[in-house]
Amino acid sequence: MSDSISPAFSLEFFPPRDLAGQERLVRAAKQMLAIQPKYVSVTFGAGGSTRAGTADAVRTLRNLGCDAAPHLSCVGASRQDLRDILLSYKNEGVRRVVALRGDLPSGMGGDAGELRYANELVSFIREETGDWFHIEVAAYPEMHPQAANPSADLAHFVAKMQAGADSAITQYFFNADAYFDFVERARAKGVSAPIVPGIMPITNHTQLLRFSEMCGAEVPRWIRLRLAEFGDDKASIRAFGVDVVTELCQTLLENGAPGLHFYTLNHAEAPMAIWKSLSR
Repeated sequence: MSDSISPAFSLEFFPPRDLAGQERLVRAAKQMLAIQPKYVSVTFGAGGSTRAGTADAVRTLRNLGCDAAPHLSCVGASRQDLRDILLSYKNEGVRRVVALRGDLPSGMGGDAGELRYANELVSFIREETGDWFHIEVAAYPEMHPQAANPSADLAHFVAKMQAGADSAITQYFFNADAYFDFVERARAKGVSAPIVPGIMPITNHTQLLRFSEMCGAEVPRWIRLRLAEFGDDKASIRAFGVDVVTELCQTLLENGAPGLHFYTLNHAEAPMAIWKSLSR
């Protein structure tokens, strides 16, 4: 990576479910401090199912010296619920949030909450807290799986930015052209804020295909075939994954991406290997 390029790296973690998970989170975060992340984000379970865990993980990461941004979803939450969460984070000095619509957990039925869309959540955060929070939102270069079509999906994204979002993180992808096309179309609609590509390291064939099916990310056929050929050879999968994702990251940065947001899955090895390859 050229010395003239100074991309902003950021990381995503999820709240640990037990003591072993807590130790793994801390260990991974400490390892990745070498990346000097601009911030780290912590996910929020469907319907707010990890609300306490998210807050705890944010505190843990802030104690390690990270600028930590909790994810916040509006599905299944009342305005008062959201008001309370925002006030709690504000009182703790948190200055960044990731505002998402979120998913209804199974069994929740039609109780979608008082705010239905992410742009409504962004507006609510601005109304309640002014400019206190830097607000990140999600972007989908290959289209949100529930969107009617790419134009409708782009309109939803533009609405979030117009509601007061500061920047965006994309769903992961493996086709750089999808990202550049999305950014170009967003710019044509007047969006000037940073749109940072989300990066998913490849470490597990089955897991990658499952995640991608859920979120609508396309795994190119040639990658799927190579991964299938490796079978249970984890070392070969990891090495192949680092090569493929490093090349993707290099292409993104060399063509104007403002940074990279790594989906770490609470493991440091693959993101660190990609970062070191980029830093050569």
